[in-house]
Amino acid sequence: MPRPKLCRKIEFSPEVTYFKPQGIPMRNLEVVELTIEEIEAYRLRHLGDLDQKEAAEKMHTSASTYQRIIYSAYEKIADALINGKAIKVIK
Repeated sequence: MPRPKLCRKIEFSPEVTYFKPQGIPMRNLEVVELTIEEIEAYRLRHLGDLDQKEAAEKMHTSASTYQRIIYSAYEKIADALINGKAIKVIK
């Protein structure tokens, strides 16, 4: 049985939950789903200008878990930008 998922501290809830390439109807797009944890990790690193240790502390998680979350976000965002996919934020 897997370990239970810990409750991480999220201080941000985006008002906008979809981003898509201009001029392409949603029905023609693949969607990449970002979790609220991935958005928070990305926000802390790039808008909060925190290093990995500080951001992990703010999210109440270990540095290695934070790194796994942020790299997952990087991969998904890059996939959407490079391959012209929509991004959906899952709350």
